[in-house]
Amino acid sequence: MTVIGSRDQGADVTSANGSGGDHCGRGGGAGPATEDFLTHRNLLFTVAYEMLGSAADAEDVLQETWLRWAGVDLAEVRDRRAYLVRITTRLALTRLRTLGRRKESYVGSWLPEPLLTSPDVAEDVELADSVSMAMMLVMETLAPTERAVFVLREVFDVGYDEIAEAVGKSSSAVRQIAHRARAHVAARRPRGHGSPQRTRDALDAFRRAVETGDLQGLLDVLAPDVVLLGDGGGIKQAVLRPVVGADKVARLLQGGLRKATAEVTLRPALVNGGPALVLHLDGVLDGVLAVRVDDGLVTGLYAVRNPEKLSHMDRETVLRR
Repeated sequence: MTVIGSRDQGADVTSANGSGGDHCGRGGGAGPATEDFLTHRNLLFTVAYEMLGSAADAEDVLQETWLRWAGVDLAEVRDRRAYLVRITTRLALTRLRTLGRRKESYVGSWLPEPLLTSPDVAEDVELADSVSMAMMLVMETLAPTERAVFVLREVFDVGYDEIAEAVGKSSSAVRQIAHRARAHVAARRPRGHGSPQRTRDALDAFRRAVETGDLQGLLDVLAPDVVLLGDGGGIKQAVLRPVVGADKVARLLQGGLRKATAEVTLRPALVNGGPALVLHLDGVLDGVLAVRVDDGLVTGLYAVRNPEKLSHMDRETVLRR
């Protein structure tokens, strides 16, 4: 995403994932508006992504945020970070309501757009949990304002007064919304992960079993109540409804590999701060299988094959709190 701001002549604010240079302007220096935006860009992208579940839409929100920010009189802004977060939140809320209408006609299950993330995201346990596929799907069950309040308060620790300005509610109303959203999420939050070593061991065992078509190996590593969700977006083949249970999931995975006519490779990766396998067919990216591991067993599988959602799998996306 390239954003041009009239406030800083020639300003070239590069992509939200942090790639590109850190300087702007043909004259070799960035204006204060550009510098502030660049400083907080990764934070703003993370806020928008957690609210929307779509990297493409989050980038669009960042572009709109920049255009709004470029016209602000900075002398009147007391807290520039808070002001930028407020703009991003308002724009993301508007887009979230539009996305809700789009999802109503979506073919099959809708899954968040997967992001290839760096190890530092996984090391921030709270951030990794908040962007995990499982948690993002829980947040999908919140109303737009509830989701905005939950994300800002629980993930980014924004004060109630600042959240109130961002969502256009009173501070007391925001406290009530936060309490309601927190209870809603707590009732649906996935259980604990377990140790990193057990997670790695489970992913390795799962990968070997899938690659070799080892049915018993799959049954050994899958939790009895494992759930597989697929997102092909009506473009690629994927399960249209959740598949529940170790036996059903294992046989589906085994049968799918047997039917493959191309060379299949599965590469371990960190996706949305958690373990995943990146699927290539004859060397071409075909999908992402995010893996939820709890206490050494695979409890959730999130298969994204919709090609429109794989554009951020060729580079790491920088997420910040």
